[in-house]
Amino acid sequence: MLLWGDLHNHCGITYGFGSLSNALKIARSHLDFCCITGHAMWPDIYERTPETAFIVDFHHEGFKKLSDHWDEIRQEISRQNDGGLVTFQSYEIHSSRYGDHHIISPDDRLPLIYRDSPGELVADCGVPAIAVPHHIGYTPGYRGINWDLYDQDISPCVEVYSKHGCAMSETAPYPYYHDMGPRDSHNTVYQGLRQGKRFAFLASTDHHAGFPGSYGDGLTAVLAREKSREAIWEALLAGRAYAVTGDRIECDFTINGHGLGETVHAAGRKLRCAVKGEYWADKMVLYKNCEPLAVLCGEQLGRRPLSACKLRVEMGWGNSEELTRWNGEIRTDGRIAGANLYLRGRSLLSPTGHDGRPVEVNDIDNRVLETNEHSFAWQCETVRNKSTLHPQTNAVVVEIEGGPDTVVEISVNGHTHRASLAQLLESGVSWHVKPWHSEAVKIHAAIPDSSYEMVLEAEDEGSGEMDVYHAEFVQKNGQWAFISPIYAGI
Repeated sequence: MLLWGDLHNHCGITYGFGSLSNALKIARSHLDFCCITGHAMWPDIYERTPETAFIVDFHHEGFKKLSDHWDEIRQEISRQNDGGLVTFQSYEIHSSRYGDHHIISPDDRLPLIYRDSPGELVADCGVPAIAVPHHIGYTPGYRGINWDLYDQDISPCVEVYSKHGCAMSETAPYPYYHDMGPRDSHNTVYQGLRQGKRFAFLASTDHHAGFPGSYGDGLTAVLAREKSREAIWEALLAGRAYAVTGDRIECDFTINGHGLGETVHAAGRKLRCAVKGEYWADKMVLYKNCEPLAVLCGEQLGRRPLSACKLRVEMGWGNSEELTRWNGEIRTDGRIAGANLYLRGRSLLSPTGHDGRPVEVNDIDNRVLETNEHSFAWQCETVRNKSTLHPQTNAVVVEIEGGPDTVVEISVNGHTHRASLAQLLESGVSWHVKPWHSEAVKIHAAIPDSSYEMVLEAEDEGSGEMDVYHAEFVQKNGQWAFISPIYAGI
C-alpha cells in the first residue's frame, strides 16, 4: 500500500514553535506517518565570540530543552503510535563536517546520546536506527553533505527536498534561498549517484512551526505491506520510498518487473514508469546514470473517452493574519474514487525569525468531516498569503468517476456551485467572501484522466558497470515527484 508522511519537522520541543501535542494532532489530520524531530547537538559548532554568541547560545538552549524533556517526549510519541497515525522517534545532529542528519528509530527506547558523528550515534544508540542526511545541497563544510564521508549502511535514504529547496542537481527546481546560503553543485544527489552511492529519495518539510506535512514543503511516499511501524521501517530500509514536493503523485517504476531499491541482473532492460498525478501532467524523464534516457511530455498524451477527472477546490487569500474557517462539501451523482486534503499552516522560514506571535502559531483545526462514494466534506483554516510567491492557501483534490453528464455540487461556506463534468472541464470558477481584500475560493477547471495519468516505457542495454536508473515527473502546477533509483548490472 502507498502511505504518506513527514519524517523531519520541528516544533517547540527545541527551538521552533508549537506544542508536541498540537503537531501530532495536525499530523493525524492528514498524514499516515511522521516524526517530530528535536534538535539535539552540534559537536563542531563554531567558537563563541561576541559576533556568534546569540546563535551559539540559541542552539545550546534548544539542545538542553530537548534533553531535559526527552523521556516525556518519547512517551508521548509512543502513545500516539496507535494505528491511525504511525510515529517514529527522532532527533537531529548538526555538523559542519558531515552535514546535518536526523536520526530515525522505530524503537521507543531510542536514547538521547551525544556523539561527534551520525555514524557514532547509529552505532552506539543500542536500538535500530538510521541517519538521514538533509538539506544536503549546502556548501561543503557549511552543513551540506560530505559525500566522501557518506555511509550508505547507516543512511539508506537521503532527503532530497524540503522547505530549504531541492538538491537533486545544479539545475533542479526550487534553489536554496534560506539564510543558510545557496545550493552548491558539489553536494547534489546527482553527484552522489555518480560516485556510486546507493540511497532512496525522501522529502520532508523541515517545518519549524509545528505543522508536519505542510503542503508544498515536501512529503515522503512509502510502499509498505501495511500501515504499521514495522512495515514502514522495512520499506525505508529496502528503498521502497520516493519524494514528492506536495501533491500526492502515485508512482510505479519498474525494470524487468523489479521495483524501487532492487538490483536487476540482466543485459536487456525494460523500463516502465506509470504515474497518476493530481494536476495536468507536464513531463516525465527516465534517467540512466543521471543522463536522460527517455522523455514524455504532457502535450504528447492522447485523449480518450472520459471515465474520470480530478477536481481541485482551493481556499484562502485575503489580507488578514487571523484564521479564516472554511467548511466545504463536494457531492456528485458519479463516484468519488479518492480525495486528498492539502494543508498549510503559518509558515516560519527560520526558527530565529519569530516575530512576536504566540508560541502555538498553528493551533489550527483541520479535518475530514465525511467521506463516501458520493460525498467528501472537510473543515480547514487559512491565513493570508505571505507574498505573491508564497501561498498559504489550502486545497482539496477529489477524483470523480463519471462521464460528461455527471453532476458535481461544490459548497463552501454557504456558497454552492453546481455543474456537469463537461462544464467543469471547460472552465473553473471563483468567488470572494467580501468586496475588497477578500478571502476567496477557486474551483479549478477539472482535469480528464487522460491528462493526469502518464506511462513511459523504454528499453536499454547495460553498460558493463552497475547502472542507476531513476525517474522524475512534474505537473504544470510545479509539483514534482523524484522517484528513487533501481540499480542494474550484468
